[in-house]
Amino acid sequence: MDFKYLKEYLGWLYYQYLLITGIYVLEPWEQSIFNSVFFSSVAMVIYTSYAFVPVHVRLALNSLVQALLCH
Repeated sequence: MDFKYLKEYLGWLYYQYLLITGIYVLEPWEQSIFNSVFFSSVAMVIYTSYAFVPVHVRLALNSLVQALLCH
């Protein structure tokens, strides 16, 4: 893979991120605070999905199976 192309593509993705979120108009220190809060929130959502969603899905499926078998 061409590293120059990869660098340009990542730069383009970052530029799209700046445009979509609208943080291109912020000061650099404001951008870093926004990015920290945003990526921390995304990381917490991913961790919560990984840690808790499978437990709830398993419990829901167990309840569904029990309900179907009892009736």
